[in-house]
Amino acid sequence: MQKTVKHLIQLGLLLILVGGVVSSAFAGSHKKRLQGPINEPQDVTRQCLKCHKGVARDFMKTSHWNWSLEQEVDGKMVDRGKRNSLNNYCTSTAGNEQFCAKCHAGYGLTDAGTYDFGNAENIDCLVCHDTTGTYNKGSNMAGYPLEKVNLLRVAQNVGSPNRDNCGQCHFYGGGADAVKHGDLDSSMSYPDRKTDVHMDVDGNDFQCIECHKTEDHLIAGHSLGVSPDGHTKVNCEQCHEGEVHEESRLSAHLDSVACQTCHIPVYAKNLATKIWWDWSKAGEERPFDEKDEHGYHTYVKEKGKMKYGMNLAPEYRWFNGKGGAYSRGDKIDPRKVTSLACPIGDIADAKAKIYPFKVMRGKQIYDAVNMTLVTAKITNEGGYWVDYDWNKAARLGSEASGLPYSGKYGFAETNMYWRLNHMVSPKEQALGCLDCHGDNGRMDWVGLGYKGDPMSRPEWARGK
Repeated sequence: MQKTVKHLIQLGLLLILVGGVVSSAFAGSHKKRLQGPINEPQDVTRQCLKCHKGVARDFMKTSHWNWSLEQEVDGKMVDRGKRNSLNNYCTSTAGNEQFCAKCHAGYGLTDAGTYDFGNAENIDCLVCHDTTGTYNKGSNMAGYPLEKVNLLRVAQNVGSPNRDNCGQCHFYGGGADAVKHGDLDSSMSYPDRKTDVHMDVDGNDFQCIECHKTEDHLIAGHSLGVSPDGHTKVNCEQCHEGEVHEESRLSAHLDSVACQTCHIPVYAKNLATKIWWDWSKAGEERPFDEKDEHGYHTYVKEKGKMKYGMNLAPEYRWFNGKGGAYSRGDKIDPRKVTSLACPIGDIADAKAKIYPFKVMRGKQIYDAVNMTLVTAKITNEGGYWVDYDWNKAARLGSEASGLPYSGKYGFAETNMYWRLNHMVSPKEQALGCLDCHGDNGRMDWVGLGYKGDPMSRPEWARGK
C-alpha cells in the first residue's frame, strides 16, 4: 500500500510537471492569439470566446457563475448556492451583490435579480487562469478588476488554475484573510509540511485541482452552506485506497472515523479565524483599539463584537455526506440556536462517520413578527455600514431577496458548521489514542451518542 501511495504521489508530481510545461506552452500560444487594444475586461473574454465557446457554455452551468444550484435539502428541492443561502458573517449576498461580486467569476454583478447570467462576454476567465500573480478584483467593484491591472499581459499568460487563483476567494471569504473556513487562508498559497502535507511546496506541492477534480468546468467539492446535498464529493480515498495503516487497530477505526478527524488535529495553524460575530452590538461607540492576543479587533462599530481563535481543536459530529441548511423564509425560534448549515448523521447511521468541523457562532438580525432571519443590506446606499439603521437595512435587504419584512427586528443566535479538509498534518503529528480516549480525551462521547468512552467499555462501541 505504501508503494502504491508513493507511486501515486510520484505520478501526481509528474502530472504537475507536465501540466507546468503545458501551461507554459499554453501561455506561449496565447501571446500570439490575444492582442490589444484591451479597453475593458470583456475585450479579453470576447477574444477567448473565439476559441472557447463550448467552454463558456459549460462554465455558465456552474455555481461559480450562477451562484445558484438546484438541489435537495431536508427532503425538498430548493435553489441554493451563494445567491440564495444565508450565513452568519454578512448574512446574505442579496442587496450586497456589488460588494460580494469580488468573488463572482464574472463582471458587472450589481443585482442578481436583473443580471444577465446568459451573457458569456461577462465571464471572468482571468480570475481562475492568471499565472502572473498580478490580477486582482477591486473591492465593491461588481467583480471588475483593479484599473492598474495590465489585462493584456495577464491574458497572454494564462494557464491552469493554481492555489493563488482559488485563494483569492476561498482564502479571503467572509471579508478578510482566514475569516471564514478556518482551514483555508493565505498561508496555504505556499505552505510548509507542518501546515499541509499535501500542498507542502518542498514536498508534494499539490495544486487545488489535484484533489478537486474538474470536468467541463464543474469543480468537485462542496460546503454545507451553499451545497448541503453533497452532490460533488472529494474523498481521501481518491488516492489512499486499501490498507492505509500498518496497524490493524487503526484500520478498525475507518468504519466510524473519517481520515480528517485524526489527520487534522488543529486548524487555523498560522492565522486566527473568526469564531464569533455578534451583530447586535454593532453601532455602539467604542474605542477602536480593542484587540485580542492575535492582534485582531474584537469590536468594530460597523460589525459589532467578534472573537477569533488560532490552533484550535475541531468540534466533532457524525456526517453522512449530506447537510441540513436554513432556507430563506424558514421560521425560527429566537429562544433557540438556529443552525444555518449542519452535518446530517448520527451513531445509528451506517453511512456516517465522525468528522472534524469549525463551528462559527454569532447573533444576527431576524424579523420579530415573521420569525424569519433577515437578509440585511449591509453595503452601499441604504446599507447598515452607511446609515447604521437596522430597519432600513432589513427592509432593503428583504426587498432584494423577495422576503416580507414586518418593520420589527431582533437578534437571534445562530451557528454554522464548516467541515475541515485542509491543513492536513504529517502522519507523525496525527492524533494518538489518548488524544481521543482516556481521562483527558477531546471527544464528547456522550454527545456523539455513545454511553461513554468505547475504549473503556467494549460493549459501548458503535453497533453494540
